[in-house]
Amino acid sequence: MSLNAIWTIYVFEMRRFFRTITQSFVSPVLSTALYFVVFGAAIGSRIDEVEGVSYGAFIVPGLIMLSVMTQATTNASFGIYFPKFIGTIYELLSAPISFLEVVAGYVGAAATKALFIGVVILVTSFFFVDIQIAHPLAMLAFLVLTCISFALLGFIIGIWAGNFEQLQLIPLLVITPLVFLGGSFYSITMLPPVWQTITLFNPVVYLISGFRWSFFGQADVGIGVSLFAIALFTAICLAVIWWIFRTGWRIRQ
Repeated sequence: MSLNAIWTIYVFEMRRFFRTITQSFVSPVLSTALYFVVFGAAIGSRIDEVEGVSYGAFIVPGLIMLSVMTQATTNASFGIYFPKFIGTIYELLSAPISFLEVVAGYVGAAATKALFIGVVILVTSFFFVDIQIAHPLAMLAFLVLTCISFALLGFIIGIWAGNFEQLQLIPLLVITPLVFLGGSFYSITMLPPVWQTITLFNPVVYLISGFRWSFFGQADVGIGVSLFAIALFTAICLAVIWWIFRTGWRIRQ
């Protein structure tokens, strides 16, 4: 594996990010402030605590996951779709590098961007609520794994997409609703028993639950199940990407 090839792709993608660093920095700060005003002030005034945690602090992991998942997916999908759109992907495919190096470069850059946004939102949250992180290493691990896994998903979407509309289809119509319905701003134990069961079929529940556990030491599902879910999701994405490069699906067409 050529580290130089990975680094070249990674740096190229990160330069595009730093050209819009102000927008990348200001947007999550304003969005986080808006969520705290709407959910923290409006709804938080009616809900004092959720599972012994103030509602304002309770929604912080959900806010971070919402932004991280969408940003990782969007950045990775656009990163690989744009070379397809302008035709430079054929130069990439003809270069003496493996698909692992291509994936590592694009996915690594997208995950780094999403991680940056997640850290910005976390820091911004400290200005609004008092947050105590019970397991900081676990929090960082969940954050990094989520960034990587959804960047892999975004890479697949970028290969699949035939136009810019399709590029935004899954992040807007699938991922965002799943995050909102996955316990981002509430505990699934607050739902009726039937809906609790239905919610467990939402894979995002396990990611948010594990991430929230790293903050408050409590979760809607077992931490082991959350780790298994994110590992399985990552493995599936890697298998799909391997199949794409092996068959040339949507790449050489």
